[in-house]
Amino acid sequence: MVPDPVDPSAERAAAPTLRRGLKARHIRFIALGSAIGTGLFYGSASAVQQAGPSVLLAYLLGGMAVFVVMRALGEMTVRNPVSGSFGEYAHTYLGRFAGYVTGWTFAFEMAIVAIADVTAFGIYMGFWFPDVPRWTWVAAIICVIAAINLLKVSVFGEVEFWLSLVKVVAIVAMIVGGALIVVFGFSLADDAQVGASNLVDHGGFFPNGLGGFLACFTVVMFAFGGIETIGISAGEADRPAQVVPRAINTVPVRILVFYVFTLAILMMLSPWDTIGDDGSPFVQIFDGLGIPAAAHILNAVVITAALSAINSDVYSAGRMLFGLSRTGNAPASFGKVSKNGVPWMTVVLMAATLTVGVVLNALVPDDVFLVIASLATFATVWVWLMILASHVSMRRKIARGELGPSEFPVPFWPVAPVLAIVFMVGVVVMLGVTEATRVSLVVGVGWIALLGVAYAVARRRTARARVSA
Repeated sequence: MVPDPVDPSAERAAAPTLRRGLKARHIRFIALGSAIGTGLFYGSASAVQQAGPSVLLAYLLGGMAVFVVMRALGEMTVRNPVSGSFGEYAHTYLGRFAGYVTGWTFAFEMAIVAIADVTAFGIYMGFWFPDVPRWTWVAAIICVIAAINLLKVSVFGEVEFWLSLVKVVAIVAMIVGGALIVVFGFSLADDAQVGASNLVDHGGFFPNGLGGFLACFTVVMFAFGGIETIGISAGEADRPAQVVPRAINTVPVRILVFYVFTLAILMMLSPWDTIGDDGSPFVQIFDGLGIPAAAHILNAVVITAALSAINSDVYSAGRMLFGLSRTGNAPASFGKVSKNGVPWMTVVLMAATLTVGVVLNALVPDDVFLVIASLATFATVWVWLMILASHVSMRRKIARGELGPSEFPVPFWPVAPVLAIVFMVGVVVMLGVTEATRVSLVVGVGWIALLGVAYAVARRRTARARVSA
């Protein structure tokens, strides 16, 4: 993990590059799929338990902040679409150390999120095969995903397109079907409690008070983690200047439909305090309503969602590490490209990292998800803060005339980015205030400190090499 912090610009110009094999429909569905993953299908249960129906407001507020982040990333991406994305933007606008920390923290985030996703995959498989140890499913899926990511990027894009299509169609069908159940009572069990009254009858809209509402943001923001993959994929996209803005501008609609509408329907189908964490809440509710066939179909859907998320996690981390190697902030071996145009070493590293998920699921299967989700939240919010800070620095350069005007500027500048920064800082504070997630803040701060030490050691080693030369 120790980089060579010398300026690599000359070497980078002659280095092999990735191939632009992602089509417009790939980017659109990668964007759609990034908003539908483990955080919705599994992690939403924890958020609902903390905040009750007020979790809907939390997803709205969190989604608004994330949209600002994505518009900031989009503005920088349209100007300079590269595989290192916001890691390179932090390097350019905030300095080498900022790029180093941002890139490695994103890779850390994707590794942590991927472990959470493979954990969720094992849990979902347990719905059908309760007697099979969870870790065996985790080990198997790691091999499959690694194989996909070692093929051409167009293969990754095609796989992600179809997996995301399944998720999108399923969510829309679930919303429509759930609404029909609420309105007409189709296929209801005799004791089912269904209706909009569920949103206020069980302790009110804020059943756990302001404290519960604020605490849920630590899980809510985890659900949005990985949405920045749009920026990563731009480096291998055809016509990124046209495709990326269209994908980013759909973020508000995706958040409203996939999170707010979906969870509202779920809590109308079953009181919020009956939504547990024993498997996916989607499957649990439809199974409890006496619709077993739907539960099996939904389980297949959430398994598809987990596969898509893991696939995207491995891809995103690999491309970020590739970008870091190109700026001298990661080992040069991460920049090696296979004959398929894929940075194969980063895929191997991610597959090896995911074996941690196998070990955790074998040793502590009941506690893995919440701990990992809170760790991922810190890394996610840190990366978003760096994106916003890089964007602010870029806009200052534009104001001084050092850069030309943007083609895809953030709306409501500078108020929106400032409010988004304040919001993200608040989420970090809640990680420390909430007892269950406090460990993530401690580990996160320790991670940043470790990166600082590694960077300082690398700089000292490079300085000595120059003197001796």
